[in-house]
Amino acid sequence: MGGEYFKALLMEDKLTGKSFFPTMIIELKREIMAGKARPSSKLNRFFDWLIRRSFQDLRIKEPTVARYISDLLAEFARTDSLYKIRSLQGKRLETVVELLLEAKKIEELGSELEKEREVYKHTGDYILFMSGVFREYVEGNAFLTYYMDEGERAYQAVFDRDVMLHRPAYLFLELARRFEFYSGAVHYMKKAFFREDRGEDPFLDFAGQVELLA
Repeated sequence: MGGEYFKALLMEDKLTGKSFFPTMIIELKREIMAGKARPSSKLNRFFDWLIRRSFQDLRIKEPTVARYISDLLAEFARTDSLYKIRSLQGKRLETVVELLLEAKKIEELGSELEKEREVYKHTGDYILFMSGVFREYVEGNAFLTYYMDEGERAYQAVFDRDVMLHRPAYLFLELARRFEFYSGAVHYMKKAFFREDRGEDPFLDFAGQVELLA
């Protein structure tokens, strides 16, 4: 992690108005120097620290899940990743309903287990991100119960396919069984370390708060 990155974050943060950045950077820099932090992008390291700190506060001892969620947040903080899945016809899929319908179509073809897994995994990831980071938006549109149910089913579907593909599957079974719990942990992180959404577009607001790290 370059010195300029630390200097930027140690400056007064006009976006969040929070004072946690100096403490976070000092602790994170110590971990990097000690070889404890993972050698990845700045954004990955940022979310890795936030999720591990949130899990510590909530007494969650699941480092594999913490790593998965921090990578997911770093990926989806760039909004183009939210809509990376396309239909068999090449159409960009932008809603949970569209993703689930596409997964069902692929299932009916019965020949692309890997593609089924990809769509279900993205569905679970998308719902976890949206229901955690944008909980108020999801609740305001009366999606929350639906998202909790479908997020659990999506990760269960990934687990089932990993079993069929003879892959390690614990992670997605854990995410499926405790989906609402982990969604709540992401929401805790958002409330604890980011300012409340302002303006009409919570997506642009969140993107603005992490833009410094991109």
